[in-house]
Amino acid sequence: MVRSAPMPNEIVGIDHVVLRVRDVDRSIAFYCGVLGCHEERRLDDLGLIQLRAGRSLIDLVDLDKPLGQRGGAPAAKEGRNVDHFALQVRDFDEAALRDQLTRHGIDPGEVMQLYGAEGTGPAVYLRDPDGNTVELKAI
Repeated sequence: MVRSAPMPNEIVGIDHVVLRVRDVDRSIAFYCGVLGCHEERRLDDLGLIQLRAGRSLIDLVDLDKPLGQRGGAPAAKEGRNVDHFALQVRDFDEAALRDQLTRHGIDPGEVMQLYGAEGTGPAVYLRDPDGNTVELKAI
C-alpha cells in the first residue's frame, strides 16, 4: 500500500454524492423515509435538494430543472452516471436492516464482507428508485 505524506488538503472522507433523479419526491421518500437521511437545504430555482447522510451529503438534482438539464441523459440500466456509492452504517444489525428494507418493499440482497474506508465489514447493496446502486457499509 502506498501512503503519501500529509498534505495541507488531505482527503479525509466523502463530502457529497450528486444524483440526477427523475422524481425528487420519490427519491426523498427513499433516502429520508427508508434510509433515515434528512433534508438539509433546498435550492428550488436550480432543482437541487441536499440531504444529510451523517457527515456527508447526498445532493438530488431534478432532471426537469436547470441544473439537471445540463447533465445529459438520466441514469438508466444501459448507463449510469454513478456506479454506486457507499453510506456508512453504525451498529450494523442485519436482521433489523432486512426488516426495515422489506417493510418498504426493497429486496435487501446478500450481506457480504467488503473492504471500505473503515476496513472490512458487513455490507449490502440495494437500488434506489432511479436504479442507482447504494451500498450500506458497516463502520
